[in-house]
Amino acid sequence: MFLPKYPDNPTPPPAHAHVPTDSAPVRRSLPPISISTGAVAAVITGGVVLTALLAAVAVSAISVAIAAVVLRSLLREHHRR
Repeated sequence: MFLPKYPDNPTPPPAHAHVPTDSAPVRRSLPPISISTGAVAAVITGGVVLTALLAAVAVSAISVAIAAVVLRSLLREHHRR
């Protein structure tokens, strides 16, 4: 029931004779890549904006950490008195 059924007289695959017409390999040239100036400007602008945002986040995190340390030391001195 689940066994494959093979044909009674299998026919051989047709013979394919490939005769090269040229002995030199065919060289296909790719079209030149043209990137517009607007695309380059957009990528550079995006990189500058993302770098500025990352720097702003880093400066904000450092300033919050410094403020936390200062407040902690002020509160510690206040509790000692």
